[in-house]
Amino acid sequence: MREETTIVHSGLHPEKFEGAVNPPVFHASTILSQTVEEYRRKRNDRMQEMPGTYYGRLGTPTTESLQEAIAEIEGGHRCVVYPSGLAACSGALLAFLSAGDHVLMSDSVYGPTRNFAQGTLKRFSVATTFFDPLLGRSIEPLIQPNTRVIYLESPGSLTFEVQDVPAIAEAAHRRGITVIMDNTWGVLHFKPFAHGVDVSVQAATKYIVGHSDAMLGAITCTKEAWPKLRGSTYELGQTAGPDDIYLGQRGLRTLAVRLKQHWQAGITLAEWVARQKEVERVLHPGLPGDPGHAIWKRDFTGACGLFGVVLKEGVSDRALCAMIDGLDLYGIGASWGGFESLIVPFDPREARTATQWPHKGPGFRIHAGLENVEDLRADLEAGFERLRAA
Repeated sequence: MREETTIVHSGLHPEKFEGAVNPPVFHASTILSQTVEEYRRKRNDRMQEMPGTYYGRLGTPTTESLQEAIAEIEGGHRCVVYPSGLAACSGALLAFLSAGDHVLMSDSVYGPTRNFAQGTLKRFSVATTFFDPLLGRSIEPLIQPNTRVIYLESPGSLTFEVQDVPAIAEAAHRRGITVIMDNTWGVLHFKPFAHGVDVSVQAATKYIVGHSDAMLGAITCTKEAWPKLRGSTYELGQTAGPDDIYLGQRGLRTLAVRLKQHWQAGITLAEWVARQKEVERVLHPGLPGDPGHAIWKRDFTGACGLFGVVLKEGVSDRALCAMIDGLDLYGIGASWGGFESLIVPFDPREARTATQWPHKGPGFRIHAGLENVEDLRADLEAGFERLRAA
């Protein structure tokens, strides 16, 4: 089946629920068995492939439906859902790292993931080296004898560098290293397992939920990586609430059509913003002039609605605030992927250790929502007029 069809039908089993198209929301902690034999079988099965459940924390039919769908869409073996995107990022790392190990992590990584590496992983005697996201196969000299994980995020959700994932994965696999990737930006448009990734993480809070009303994370992996991920998830006790899972499943069914609108609006706005005299650079790999465009065109089938803008040196913070504060259609919020447009200022210099951010002017990040793109552009145009006046 083509992707749009898979998104609509994956993980659905109406025959199990008297013909109901959507799996019901199961609120359950205790799951009863009719016999001791049945209870023992459920426990044994659960330790193998998680096809059923004997306790609510381990999932219900609501959980399993979403996990099955995400695994099929991403092209992985199995998926587990977590209560947030960050929980999925940290959970994936914990599954494949032990005390004394070393992880290589992209310098463009999501800020809270960086904090987890520098905080919790460090406390547990796991060393982290941040690397230039543009290294590609040149990453090999950074690999140490105890390197167990290379953690990628492409494009970075703040600075939007596109990584050569196949080249990095090839170098990693020659040394038996697990490749974990945050694929939240790529969502449908990057197939991680076709490009050598072993474990794919998504903040399902973003585009999968799609309506800014639930927190959810997802980890999908290969068959080889599944035993470690399954065991660690079980031991950590990570579980997502059934109502949030249901909202994730409902959002998933319209993901393909929503993402097309986000992609088109994002490109249209990025092209318009790039023509403004105060703009030094637009950070969007879908634009032909972007440094990551060639790899994006090779490896991705599209884009989402998230991109960044760097203003020229000399634009004051007061002017930037005047621009953003007066916007009518863009909320000032840290998330993205919902139906509404968002904007936030950013300064990557606060979170770079392996590379130096080359731009001196202020920046802001836009998530293009599902509003009419001409209305979004007009709101930005008025914002740039306020910036100039200030």
